[in-house]
Amino acid sequence: MNNSFVNFGRMTWAALRMLLVLTVVTGIVYPLVVTGIGQAAFHSKANGSTVKVDGKVVGSSLIGQSWNIKGTDKPDPKWFQPRPSNSNYDPLATGSSQLSASNPKLVQMVKDAKKQVAEFNGVPQSEVPKDAVTGSASAIDPDISPAYADIQVGRVAKANGLPVSQVQKLVKEHTDGRTLGFMGEPHVNVLALNIALKGLLAKN
Repeated sequence: MNNSFVNFGRMTWAALRMLLVLTVVTGIVYPLVVTGIGQAAFHSKANGSTVKVDGKVVGSSLIGQSWNIKGTDKPDPKWFQPRPSNSNYDPLATGSSQLSASNPKLVQMVKDAKKQVAEFNGVPQSEVPKDAVTGSASAIDPDISPAYADIQVGRVAKANGLPVSQVQKLVKEHTDGRTLGFMGEPHVNVLALNIALKGLLAKN
């Protein structure tokens, strides 16, 4: 009986020591090491890929945001607009509308959006690309297609009093191709493009 009690005590103490060691290693040491590596080697990504202008954080290159007229829900004609968002660009509430492609409600929403985008940008509905009227699966896609950026050039140039050629050049300079030449599609980061546009306006 005594031997059994002693053995039980030894096993319990060994288990507690193992628990303590694993808690320190996996709960303290490992997170600190991974965080340190992340901060040292991937500082920007580890901190959310935030973008600063004049020392102030204006957004993240990974998260889309609205570019509305201040205090309203209407898109500001002076800025390039992102894809529509089912979550109002809230990174804590990501997700699509969950409506199937054949759902009458979604079909009507897309038709209405297509008409609005065409009128807002002064182009025929036939020129409106699909990403201008449909949200991404995450609802916070920071990029748009070059085609969507292109149909916005005239409107942005007019609203800001800039030559169309200057705005077109800006879009071209901020169009990224496929990753490694074959992965994904060409895209334009809306935040980066609008920051560049703001810089261009400051020079004029």
